[in-house]
Amino acid sequence: MTHPIAPPSSFAPGAWPFQEARELLETRLNGAVPAKGYVLFETGYGPSGLPHIGTFGEGVRTTMVRQAFHHLAPHMPTRLFAFSDDMDGLRKVPDNIPGRDAMAPYLGQPLTSIPDPFGTHESFGHHNNARLRAFLDSFGLEYTFMSATECYRSGRFDAALRQVLAHYDEILAIVLPTLGEERRASYSPFLPVCPRTGRVLQVPVIARDEAVGTIVYQDPDTGTRVETPVTGGHCKLQWKADWGMRWFALDVDYEMSGKDLIDSVRLSGRICRVLGGVPPRNLTYELFLDEKGQKISKSKGNGLAVEDWLRYAPPPSLALFMYQKPKVAKRLHFDVIPRMVDEYLNAIEKFPLEDEKAKRDNPVWHIHAGVPPVLGRTVSFGLLLNLVSVCHTTDPAVIWHYVSRYAPGTSPATAPMVERLIAHAIAYYQDFVLPGRRYRLPSVEERAALMDLRAGLQGMQNLPMAEALQALVYEVGKKHFTADALRAWFKALYQILLGQEEGPRMGSFIALYGIAETVGLVDRVLAGEDLGHSCVARKTV
Repeated sequence: MTHPIAPPSSFAPGAWPFQEARELLETRLNGAVPAKGYVLFETGYGPSGLPHIGTFGEGVRTTMVRQAFHHLAPHMPTRLFAFSDDMDGLRKVPDNIPGRDAMAPYLGQPLTSIPDPFGTHESFGHHNNARLRAFLDSFGLEYTFMSATECYRSGRFDAALRQVLAHYDEILAIVLPTLGEERRASYSPFLPVCPRTGRVLQVPVIARDEAVGTIVYQDPDTGTRVETPVTGGHCKLQWKADWGMRWFALDVDYEMSGKDLIDSVRLSGRICRVLGGVPPRNLTYELFLDEKGQKISKSKGNGLAVEDWLRYAPPPSLALFMYQKPKVAKRLHFDVIPRMVDEYLNAIEKFPLEDEKAKRDNPVWHIHAGVPPVLGRTVSFGLLLNLVSVCHTTDPAVIWHYVSRYAPGTSPATAPMVERLIAHAIAYYQDFVLPGRRYRLPSVEERAALMDLRAGLQGMQNLPMAEALQALVYEVGKKHFTADALRAWFKALYQILLGQEEGPRMGSFIALYGIAETVGLVDRVLAGEDLGHSCVARKTV
């Protein structure tokens, strides 16, 4: 993402990325460029598995704060490090890789020392790092990739590791009270890499030499004492100590993390201060929930993957989901997708009409680095879903027949977003709407109302405006139902005509589907036809 906009002379936006950026500018940086010459934003990744939706969320949210910061302080250079903890030892062989049995001998070794089971890169860690970079690149995120293995082995962390050794006892005093009795007895911030087996060892340190920069441990297999440097990749740190050391070594200014890491952020911040650094500004975001309100877990498989979302909706809708209320737990499930798409389309439509402050409070400013695309004429995703549903079709040409009539001049060539939304709507219909369709026949009272609706529609052939059609549906409802039952009238239309519990504004749907077509649909119902028994896909109109 780029930073194309210069700030106005006075500007106090309320959007959360600007609030975060202002706090960073005023509290941690005190309005000055850091000594390193740039402001550093960081996001971390554990490459023992493939990138997931949380990886995207942290990357895109951090980018939003970075863009807001650039707008507030364009004279300050910024960088974003996507840091991979690829020197971690492999604890468990993943289930989704080929040749799992062949990976077992490499348990405990750094991810970048294990052969790539996919046969495409020099190591398993390099393979997953490549997947991470391709993943971030596909969303247009601007970042610098950083490898823990390279930082440790190249010497970039050497000075900071010597500081950890110099403050060994102080770090123990911070960490040990947070551990159980058994773990306290064996804990050391340093994890030596065994020169004999290549494994990352979690062993007690029995001696250390700060002047030389070495530690001594006992080989757990042979019982021999081994002296090893803490520098040059011969050791890595336990992850909480590693996080604090990294903040100190790189002078990280901003990093966000999930609610489950609150205690770790606090502990790592104390370690960073002991080493002589200042912890970064941190935003704690809430975790995602599934449709039952349970925390999403990769091991449980109750989440929604990025590729799942992108099958049913364009990428900016996912970015909008990440933008909204990061400090509030949100349900991340398939049924939120249509709403996110339409909220995105509405925000795009409003943007050109807003003043400068409102534009910067509009989510699409943050999603598109201040320059949202001009989409032209669009149709709401909800309407397209219901059109696909009532047409019972998987053929985009059928849907385009109605769309081009509803919005003359609209075609795949002039409205590429509509073309994408039609494809997404068909996929969503096939996977989620069709299996759950439940039509019903109307009651006697509802039949009378449908007959009046039919008559009213026939008298409106020259008034196809959605507002007039909506008013007609409403007036028919008032005639046949009490004020308290009006909601039931609209729900009945959804159940009888669309086979679902909820639906769009009926006026907008009728305008898109067509008056004659809607009259025909009502006629079929009045003739006693159960629409659920006639869901045969049509390929032509």
